[in-house]
Amino acid sequence: MDPVLQQLDLIDLISERHGQLRGIAEKLWNETSDFAISNSEWYIMSRIYKKQPTIAYVSKNVDITRQATHKFIKNMKAKGLVNVMDVEHNRKEKSIELTPFGEECYEKNESLKAKIEKQLAEKIGEDQIELLKNVLKMDWGL
Repeated sequence: MDPVLQQLDLIDLISERHGQLRGIAEKLWNETSDFAISNSEWYIMSRIYKKQPTIAYVSKNVDITRQATHKFIKNMKAKGLVNVMDVEHNRKEKSIELTPFGEECYEKNESLKAKIEKQLAEKIGEDQIELLKNVLKMDWGL
């Protein structure tokens, strides 16, 4: 067992493991792709996959500042990952959707994450993975 992890409380343990898993996912993506997609861009992509939300909705529902969200969306558009469109009957609002290329990238990344989950299940057990997922999905009353 990692002695550093033994000293951490629940919140820091979750944060540490999240960082490790995100790092592994990012490394796997970078090994199999020609260009980088940041964790924040993945986060935004997960919120818009198979949807067409407004940019304002995305900004409110990701833990990223409004200005940063707009910057990420601009970068994602330049990479060909998203389309930004006018919202019908509202000249101020814009909606966002993944391009077919963006969907392809997102789905490829989902399969890479499934591979990581499978490797983790082989290490700690399928039952432990399911238990952890169920606990994380529970209503924690927060």
